[in-house]
Amino acid sequence: MGPHPAVAAIRLAVRRVLHDVLVASSAPTPPSSRPATAPRTRRAPGDGPLVLAACSGGADSMALASALAFEAPRLGLRAGGITVDHGLQPGSGVRAAEVAERMRELGLVPVESIPVAVGRDGGPEAAARDARYAALDAAAERHGAAAVLLGHTRDDQAETVLLGLARGSGIRSLSGMARVSGAGGRYRRPFLQLDRHTVRKACLAQSLQVWDDPHNVDPAYTRSRVRHEALPVLEKALGKGVVEALARTAQLSRDDADALDAWAARAEADVVTTAEVPAEGGGTVELDTAGLHGLPTAVRRRVLRRAAIAAGAPAGSLFARHIEEVDRLITGWRGQRAINLPGRVEVRREGGRLVIRQG
Repeated sequence: MGPHPAVAAIRLAVRRVLHDVLVASSAPTPPSSRPATAPRTRRAPGDGPLVLAACSGGADSMALASALAFEAPRLGLRAGGITVDHGLQPGSGVRAAEVAERMRELGLVPVESIPVAVGRDGGPEAAARDARYAALDAAAERHGAAAVLLGHTRDDQAETVLLGLARGSGIRSLSGMARVSGAGGRYRRPFLQLDRHTVRKACLAQSLQVWDDPHNVDPAYTRSRVRHEALPVLEKALGKGVVEALARTAQLSRDDADALDAWAARAEADVVTTAEVPAEGGGTVELDTAGLHGLPTAVRRRVLRRAAIAAGAPAGSLFARHIEEVDRLITGWRGQRAINLPGRVEVRREGGRLVIRQG
């Protein structure tokens, strides 16, 4: 008899992602960068690229770790696990050690528990996320991992879309989480097409011990309120299928945003007249206002955002309202003062030029 349907579903999702990782890691090295005397070796089973599961001990990530442990050896890949101790609750270090031990019992090697210090920038949720990804990035570099798998589900995607809608940050914010993200496509999310109920059933079918983070039901956290208050109200008012519709909206929005970003990248080459951006960050970018004025609004504002970031404005602190104010220097010019952006970046119109400068 085959595995439980929920177990089969999570394994299939992970298998597809691992296949993509294997194909990417097997891509031939360009001749110009391949050593002339490089020996040809045959990869032994289990001697392939390392893939890590980011695991908090919750149902989503335990299901992920279990599926990775099962599927990776069948594709000749190595499988490890990382758990991050945010230190935000009493006994968090003990729980992190327990999660690490559960991953070892699944057969994951290497396994690491990483304590982090969570700052305050952007609020508690954003600060914890920043600390977590910094730890995962460092672990991936340290272990030479080809990819890090994350257990975000379709329900998480729906919540992310609602949060983006509330921020009013535009179509990119509505596009939610990407299936592949991070430097070099490091982060992979196999479960974005699976609902939370399926992964929890997979844990029950395998008798996997899971830990339910009390922060996930704490109304002090915005995502918790969206999960336990906003989404149930929407489903009651609009009927079932809201989560699926929001997840579908995320994919459609991502496709549109990618197309507009590509257009903006091409347009940027025509309107940027000067760009002095030192390697250490910050600098000056000058743009032609006439060329900017001729672009569609969605493309023009993307060009302005890219230029502001190139000049030194931190992307995470640059919001739609900032770019709208800068845009008025193009579309509603009447001699107004310079615009101050996060990161000590100033935007000033000087005749037919828009000058964006840090300092």
